[in-house]
Amino acid sequence: MPMTDRDRGVVYEVNLDVETAAIDAFRAWLHAHVAEIRALPGFLGAQVFDVVDPEPAGDRVALCVQYRLRDTAALEDYLREHAPRMRADGLARFGGRFVASRRVMAVSPPAGD
Repeated sequence: MPMTDRDRGVVYEVNLDVETAAIDAFRAWLHAHVAEIRALPGFLGAQVFDVVDPEPAGDRVALCVQYRLRDTAALEDYLREHAPRMRADGLARFGGRFVASRRVMAVSPPAGD
């Protein structure tokens, strides 16, 4: 029986565009934030990347966080139960000094599945 999106692993990606003047404090907060999320049920790991291409504007730093999750049910639980509070914390600390965009990707099945 073929695997569905709910059965395959999921990658939740958050792209961040941060003012250069705020980057040191933002990085410190972000690494604690990522650790808190990784500890939630269904999260398998996370990596934080500095985006080098495309190059951000001169007064900005671009970061990308990719979280690996067990399945879409774990992501749905995070988005419903935890994301509003955690996003509000970042906004309270950094206000308009960063912009975030998000996307969700399902692990592609092997050929023949």
